[in-house]
Amino acid sequence: MVTEVQISARQFGILVALFTIGTPILIIPAGLAGIVKQDAWLAAVLGVGLGLLITGIYTALGRRFPTKSLVEMNELVFGKWIGKTISITFIFFNLVTAAELLFFVGNFMTTQIMPETPIQSVHILFACIVMMGIRLGIETLARSAEVLFPLFVLLFIILVIFLSPQIKIENIQPVLDTNFKVLLKGTIFFASVFSLAPVVLLMIFPASVNRNKEAKKAFFSGTLIGGFVLIMIIALTILVLGADTTARQMYPSYTLAKKINVGNFLQRIEIIMAGMWFITIFFRVCCYFYASVIGLAQTLNLKDYRFLVLPLGIIVLALSLIVHPNVVHSEEYNKREWIPYATTYGLVLPLLLLGIQSLRKKESDGDPPSQDVGGQK
Repeated sequence: MVTEVQISARQFGILVALFTIGTPILIIPAGLAGIVKQDAWLAAVLGVGLGLLITGIYTALGRRFPTKSLVEMNELVFGKWIGKTISITFIFFNLVTAAELLFFVGNFMTTQIMPETPIQSVHILFACIVMMGIRLGIETLARSAEVLFPLFVLLFIILVIFLSPQIKIENIQPVLDTNFKVLLKGTIFFASVFSLAPVVLLMIFPASVNRNKEAKKAFFSGTLIGGFVLIMIIALTILVLGADTTARQMYPSYTLAKKINVGNFLQRIEIIMAGMWFITIFFRVCCYFYASVIGLAQTLNLKDYRFLVLPLGIIVLALSLIVHPNVVHSEEYNKREWIPYATTYGLVLPLLLLGIQSLRKKESDGDPPSQDVGGQK
């Protein structure tokens, strides 16, 4: 079986934070503002609360299976063949999602920063960096996250401070103007990206984290940090740009950074937001791709996963060019297909694993003890 070095609980917490921020920091403010208008920040707050509950499900799985990854849990609970079948579909889910994230990177670069650059070039360069990181292993990836996280925090603080003079409180008024049904829809949309996606981290937690108890706390703290950053970004986009402008923008947080103007001197430093996004999206893609590679290696009972990195990387690269023919298709997919897709693996599968394992434990605990009869068992 695949053997892998372990990371510390602190490193895992940082990975959780960067993973949860990942894609949402750039694209979710527009989708959320389009659903719940000026109450987008409130939907995000409720979504983070829901995310903490789902994180509790993931940590409960970690407590039941302290040395297993999600793929190994599948085989242990569902049996060899059913478990492997479910794991293969989970691996495909990770590959497709990694390809979709690669599409986001290419689309952002070619529409906002380097419009004359072929999108294939961006995909190839980014995919090569991801494959290099996965080949070096989860320990190297976690250490790089530890190094880059302070830079992300610094850029985030700079962004908030420089944008604070542009805030208009009237942009979020009236508060709670949205009816409950629409607010619930917005919360589910936010939770599908923020709360359900971290199921892929069960390929790292708890098997590859050295202290299980501390890792559980790190899972919650990482989720809280990521949620706080996203709530702040969503609130800033509404407060500075307004709900209507936010909903119309493809990348509202990037547009938000363009609003920075300090004394008519410090302007057009939207690269701050781009830098924040590149740091987080890199680790999000890496986690999805790592889950695919490790998951396939464990499903096939391989001792080493590294030789799978290149072929699976080429598959992800090819998928990234065809997963979405255009931006409109991507937006429709995220609003409709993504939610049931993510719910299947992010909520239904963990609940099934917990439920079946709990029933088995009750049955084993309820078996009457064997007794000696006439000196014989």
